[in-house]
Amino acid sequence: ATAAARCSCARCAVRRPRAALPPPGCGEPEAASLHRARVRRGRRTWTFWDDAADRTFEGDAETEANMALKRIHKELRDLGSDPPANCSAGPVGEDLFHWQATIMGPEDSPYAGGVFFLHIAFPADYPFKPPKVHFTTKIYHCNINSNGGICLDILKDQWSPALTVSKVLLSICSLLTDPNPDDPLVPEIAGIFKDDRDQHDSIASEWTAKYAM
Repeated sequence: ATAAARCSCARCAVRRPRAALPPPGCGEPEAASLHRARVRRGRRTWTFWDDAADRTFEGDAETEANMALKRIHKELRDLGSDPPANCSAGPVGEDLFHWQATIMGPEDSPYAGGVFFLHIAFPADYPFKPPKVHFTTKIYHCNINSNGGICLDILKDQWSPALTVSKVLLSICSLLTDPNPDDPLVPEIAGIFKDDRDQHDSIASEWTAKYAM
C-alpha cells in the first residue's frame, strides 16, 4: 500500500460515494436533511458533507463551536436589551445550544390569550445553518404539524446568516396571524381554512384554550 493509502488524516482520507437524497421539504422528517456533520471532541478535525453539491468541507471543531457560541451569546444579549414583541427566549439550563422560546398568541388571531412554548436547537455551524425550531405546545395550524414542526422558508432554504432568533420568532408570530394554506404542512387544516374560515378559527380557539392556557 502507498503512504497516501496508509494515511488516516482527514486531508488524505478517501471519500466514499454517497447516494443522492432528494431536497428536504416541509413534510419530510428532519433526519432527511442533506447536510451531515461529524464532530469530534477536542481539537480534532471535523468534516461537513453536502450531498447536493458533492463537496467536502474541513474545519476545526473547537473553532467552529466557539464561533457559534460567540454568535449565540450576542443574540442572547440582544434579546435581553431589545426583546421582540410578545416573544421571549433563552437557554435551557447551562446549554447555550438549546433554548426554550415563548410566543404569546397574537390578539388578532384565534390563538389570542395562549402561551406557546417552542424548542430551539442551534447547529454547531450556526449561523451558517438555521436553528431547528419546533412547537412543544399543541397548536391547530396548517403550517405546523402534530410534532410541532414548522413550515417556514427562513428555517429551510431561505435561511441567511444575517437572520437571528428574534427575527425567526417574529416570523412565526406573523404565521400565526396569517397562515399560508397554499404551502401547508397539514393539508386537512389548510382545506378547512380555505373552505370554512369560521370553523377553522373556532377549532383553533378551542385548541388554544385547551393546550395553551
